[in-house]
Amino acid sequence: MRKRSEPHTFEQRLVAQRLRLEQEMVSLANGSKRDAVAIRIEQLQAAAEMYDFLMSREEAAAPR
Repeated sequence: MRKRSEPHTFEQRLVAQRLRLEQEMVSLANGSKRDAVAIRIEQLQAAAEMYDFLMSREEAAAPR
């Protein structure tokens, strides 16, 4: 039976995707493909910031 990998958090998946795209962008020449990858990196960064914001609000609202 195949061993299942450890589950990754949403934050870990965002970071992994961003790093993969940054590596891909290094090999791309200036143009529409590179611009699309840059936009996707910005979107991932925005998603990470929104997630952090929402999690901090959730922790603040948790009963103590």
